[in-house]
Order: sequence, then structure tokens, then C-alpha cells
Amino acid sequence: MAVELYFPHDQFGTKNPDFDLAADYMELTAFFDDQARSFTKDLINASEIGAESDYRNVNEEMINREEIVSGAVRRMEKRRQALGNSWPFALDENGDILTFTGQDLSYGQTAYVLSLVLSHLKSVSEILSGSAVYPTDLEIKALRKYFQYFATAALAAEVRGRAWSFGYPRIDRTSFQNKLKQIWDFFNDGIIQTAPGASNNPKDDQIDIFAARLHDDGLPGFLLAAAQVATGRNWKEKSILGHPLVFHKRWFSQQPVTNMICYHIIPFARPDDDFRDDCLTLGNVLHRIRVPRRVAEAEELYQNGLAIEAFDQLALAVDWIKAYATRRAVEA
Repeated sequence: MAVELYFPHDQFGTKNPDFDLAADYMELTAFFDDQARSFTKDLINASEIGAESDYRNVNEEMINREEIVSGAVRRMEKRRQALGNSWPFALDENGDILTFTGQDLSYGQTAYVLSLVLSHLKSVSEILSGSAVYPTDLEIKALRKYFQYFATAALAAEVRGRAWSFGYPRIDRTSFQNKLKQIWDFFNDGIIQTAPGASNNPKDDQIDIFAARLHDDGLPGFLLAAAQVATGRNWKEKSILGHPLVFHKRWFSQQPVTNMICYHIIPFARPDDDFRDDCLTLGNVLHRIRVPRRVAEAEELYQNGLAIEAFDQLALAVDWIKAYATRRAVEA
């Protein structure tokens, strides 16, 4: 007995169908299937339910469904090319069968599956809504916590430097001021002092991760990245682009001279046509088609001695996703 997922056919009309959503539907179906497979014919069958009234004639209906399948296959093929071994699926030569291949999940593959599930919480998508595999509130909290840690690893690999998980609540339970001091002691750039009127309870002041590639001379002017990690429906409203100026004025009496590069890290897959504007409004974007490969790179860096905060938590995330996947067998 297969897990039943909802196909959002209202987003697959004759104009601008969401091919990433169709690809996600196939991936989630394969992930939860007891045989770890999904078929493009199932995508066609799912699109038939309740969608007949959307078409003017049978010919238009057939063309649209073929377009959905071919578009979904193209998106999955692009994911395979972009992610390599960090994409935990495989398409057959004809593009008819998708197989989940992540039974022995790597960190990169785990980051992908975790991001895939986060992309389809009720506030964002209806695919998992109402199904037996929809995560509980506690599980959603765990998913977001683990994504924060994967995002920290991804940013470390992006700059090839050490990284800190600064977002609240912090894994080491430090206060905002103590954590800021802990990080800036490495930077030696600026003097920490709270400005009048600044919040007494800033939590993280919108910055979830810092990552830096320092120079051996200990001087400022190094590669420094700051990231916002956003997993909810309002992810576009959380840009920190421009925020470093406020951050420096708020928390430093002598402001750092090293510039922060702003990143936005999300679990969603984004259409190619929208991505330029995403970067324009949000800064550099690491999304589901980038994060897993960076996480795989971070694993090698960590093994070679790079300090990446919370990296030891990724093994727990692998176990969590494996346990989550067993729901398909339980529900069957």
C-alpha cells in the first residue's frame, strides 16, 4: 500500500506549470514508496484527477500533461547534473522511472531529503498535507534545527573557512553578546559594545550563520559571510541584504572594516528564471540545488580539521531522516 500524496493540479494549468513542483512530487513519492520508486505515468494519473475542467479540449489536455512530465524530467535531470552524488535519486534512461537511491544516506543526500520535506510543509505546499507522513510539530522543529546545521556546513564550504551557527536558540546555549564576542575574538576587527537603544534581547539580530576565511597575519579584510536561514512561507521577506551596516552600528563602538557578504539559505528549489531576482533582493542564495553539494564538500574540510560548529549533529540528522523514511513501511 503506497503513501498517498496530494497532487496540486491547480498549479499545473495551461500557463506556466510549476515543473519543480512536479519533480518534487515524483521525488517524495519515490522516497515514501515501499519499493523506493515513482513513475511518470503516476504523475499523469495524478494530474488527471479533478483537472478536466481546466482544458478546452482533449488535445490541449494531452499536450499539457506531456509538458508536465517532460518538464519534471528536465528539472530532475538538471538536479542530477548540479548535485552529482548528493542527489539521492536516479532516473532510468527513458525518464520513466525515478528511484530513491539514498538507503545509505550521505550528509549531502540527507541535506537534500531534509530540504525536500521542508519545502512541502503546509504553509508552503499541499503535497504532504493530510498524508500519513506529514511531520508532527516536534518533527518540524527538528527538521528546521537540522537544516540550520546543514546550512552552517554549506556556508563553511562556500567560503572554505570556519563557521558558527549563530541563530537562536544556539547549540552551545550562549547569550547573544557572549557568542558575538566568541566569534569576534577570532576576527580581531572592531570593538564590541552595545549602542544605546539596542534590544536587550536580540536573540540573533537576523543573522543565523557567520563563516570566515581568515588570513594568517591576523589582520582585517578577509572573506566574511553572514547568512539568514529561512524555511517558512515568508522566506523572501527575511533578506539581510543591507543589514550588516545596522548590525555593526548596533553592536560595535569601533565598527569592523571587513565587509560582510550576505547570503540567504533556503530549502526550496527555485526556477531558473526567478533566480537572478532572488539574488538581487536577497544576496547570494544557497538553495536546495546548491546546499547538498556544499555540505558534501564541508565533510572533507571538517575531516581535514576545519572548525564547523554543529557539524557533529549531522550524523543525528541522517538517523532522523532514515527513521522518518520508515513511515512508508509502517503505514503500508
